Amino acid sequence: MRLKTTLDQWLTLFEIDKAGSIQAAAATLNKSHTTLIYSVRKLEDQLGVPLIKVEGRRAILTDDGKSLLRRAQSMLEQAKALEEISTQLAQGTESELTVAIDHLCDRRWLYAPMTEFFKQNHTTSIQVVETSLSKTQEMVTNESADISIITLPITNHPSEIFGITSMLPVVAKGHPLAEKLNPCLADLSATRQIVIRDLGHHAKQDVGWLKSNQRITVDNFDHAWQATKQGLGYCRLPLHIIEKHNDSDIKILKVEHSNQYQVPLHLTLPKGAKTGPAAQELYRLLLSEVNGR
Repeated sequence: MRLKTTLDQWLTLFEIDKAGSIQAAAATLNKSHTTLIYSVRKLEDQLGVPLIKVEGRRAILTDDGKSLLRRAQSMLEQAKALEEISTQLAQGTESELTVAIDHLCDRRWLYAPMTEFFKQNHTTSIQVVETSLSKTQEMVTNESADISIITLPITNHPSEIFGITSMLPVVAKGHPLAEKLNPCLADLSATRQIVIRDLGHHAKQDVGWLKSNQRITVDNFDHAWQATKQGLGYCRLPLHIIEKHNDSDIKILKVEHSNQYQVPLHLTLPKGAKTGPAAQELYRLLLSEVNGR
């Protein structure tokens, strides 16, 4: 298919409309006044409709000109985006990143910096993979992720502190355990416990107190929250999840000798020196998030 018009012609029309005069548009485009007039007249001849009328010293688009330019603007934006993308690709920017985030991490700590990342990067897509326990380590040691949010630092992988997650025991207010003022570990042993499954493929890990006689094992804290709210048992949940729901039907337990514990979160680059520029930039933004909290 052969097109009658060019992007340059539509850009000329756009700049004339924006500037309000051919002379001002010529200065913006670094072209002569005569060149712009010729470009517009040729475009009008190619399309068979008048595009510009002159009122005083102003060049104003006709109704047909305005209608056509509205449709052409998306084409100009796409052309600009293509040039930006090609520049980024020429610089070696990755077309896709994988970010592994441990399930204990507050997701806002990831998505706020990601918003800033996409303002500057129109090339790179991001896959977010939620991990837990041994899978958190696997994503780093196997270099399956470009950036990993982990709990404890992993051998031979330098890391930076990213935050602290407090873990608190909770139960539905209608659950018998909620009636106890200061339940002890023996009370927990006799109560069904809701725990998160290790998502790793190989060596499985257990963390924390797991001596309840009966358990419900789920994939993530979203399921754990729903099971807890349903009154199916007690669960230790991150404080940021409890605060997010702010549910009066959930009670935080004051357990004797086991009220709460904290888990440190760290940021690491699994691929080390092989990390690409896009991953490096997102990593920098994630670290800036730490300083801004």
